[in-house]
Amino acid sequence: MNFDMPWQEWTLPLALRDRAIAAADQTFVSIIEGRSITYGELHADAERVASHLASLGVAAGDRVAVILPTGLDFLRAWAGIGRLGAVLVALNTELSGTFLAHQLRDADARLIIAHENYMAGIAEVLPSGTIPILLSGGSFDAWKECPPYDGEWPVPSDIACIMYTSGTTGPAKGVLMPHAHCYLFGVGTIDNLGLASDDHYYVTLPLFHANGLFMQIGAVLIAGARASVRTRFSASNWVSDIRDCGATITNMLGATTAFVAAQPSRPNDCEHKLRLVAAAPNHPDHEQMWRDRFGVKDVVGLYGMTEVNIPLYGERGRAKPGTCGRVYDRYFEVAIRDPQTDEVRVPGEVGEITVRPRVPFGFMAGYHGQPDKTVEAWRNLWFHTGDAGFLDADGYVIFLDRIKDCIRRRGENISSFELEEAIRSIAGIEEVAAFAVPSDFEGAEDEVMIAVTGEAVPTAQFISEQAQQLLPRYAWPRFIERLDELPKTSTGKVRKEELRRRGVSANTFDSLRAASGEC
Repeated sequence: MNFDMPWQEWTLPLALRDRAIAAADQTFVSIIEGRSITYGELHADAERVASHLASLGVAAGDRVAVILPTGLDFLRAWAGIGRLGAVLVALNTELSGTFLAHQLRDADARLIIAHENYMAGIAEVLPSGTIPILLSGGSFDAWKECPPYDGEWPVPSDIACIMYTSGTTGPAKGVLMPHAHCYLFGVGTIDNLGLASDDHYYVTLPLFHANGLFMQIGAVLIAGARASVRTRFSASNWVSDIRDCGATITNMLGATTAFVAAQPSRPNDCEHKLRLVAAAPNHPDHEQMWRDRFGVKDVVGLYGMTEVNIPLYGERGRAKPGTCGRVYDRYFEVAIRDPQTDEVRVPGEVGEITVRPRVPFGFMAGYHGQPDKTVEAWRNLWFHTGDAGFLDADGYVIFLDRIKDCIRRRGENISSFELEEAIRSIAGIEEVAAFAVPSDFEGAEDEVMIAVTGEAVPTAQFISEQAQQLLPRYAWPRFIERLDELPKTSTGKVRKEELRRRGVSANTFDSLRAASGEC
């Protein structure tokens, strides 16, 4: 397959068709806890899934919500929806309550494909019969009896996927991802990480995220390589998985790296074929660990968002720990700008990271149903990421912090707005502010802290227990503190900078320590 094909041919459904023709019997994806599937098998399954969905009235451009665990049925649903030209709405399987309700309502899907494990949560927020639901292992499996689909193929400008990214002053926004945008995630992996047909990708990130599905699985598809996928990240199995499957490349987040680093060292930690770790963020201490303890040759930092793809990559063969890399200028422009004036900052000056594409449809097409938010993000013809950083003398970008009020934990962007709304529903709480505090793990992402006020605020233990009923696991607040009042500006806006600066105190409840019996 020609990796340098023009963007006018950038669609993953066509890439799967071509790969199935060229190497039908080659294993594409192996689920570590389950079975494997070849390129030919997935293409054939996708044709029948598309036919099944079409028989139920789903047409090109219709949205299909998928709430499935990482596995072969997720891949079949993704590939089949893409073959039909419909839009995959990839929902986080940990969503519940108002988080899930908002995304289901906002997506306005024609149909849902779900696993029975998530049906109770869906039933709580979706009236029975509102949207048809196909169950994995049940009604979804009727695709096996369907003929191949013979309709038109999607084109690069068509919307392939909607993935939700958390807002700062409102609910999560659905990112409209054209086929070319999804494809470009994979092209970037091939160009910058050197992925080739003889590589083996070890994937631990969920497939409802762009990193797992497009940057890794999509790249493997384009390159004709192979992937081994663990359904849920396991630090204790990480080294043995790498060794057993013969992995040569993998992607890591700050939190997952910290969990691996915390595992006991073993004499054979470097007995594997892993040549490269793509790390976001690329913490200096972690880079040294990858090289010294695990013997990994290349550790490549990168920076990306669902909206903007991966516009920054480090360089193989050149260590630059603590940086996100340099602009991937084949397809992107990146500038550091003053957040208020949009004037370009010179190297060394802190500003907002702004991005724009050099190729049509290699970027998000906007936020689903929210043109105002799209325009707001696209000021002066540049997408404003809300992230602060600066350029060093070599043109590398150093990420500093988030300008926007968004919390990132275990690879998830958490909307403080949605989190606060959920906590505020607990009886006795009048006001709540959610914000990030540093993790105990060096180089890991944030921990969630909330400050609450009210005359009859329940105990922190009770709030913690209620939060676990109201919120997805990744959004559970670790730290809870009751205050007499929240610090505010003259216009009544909560001063979260002050709360972050104060951080954890002797009066702060730590749910992690409480669960372990330490307090």
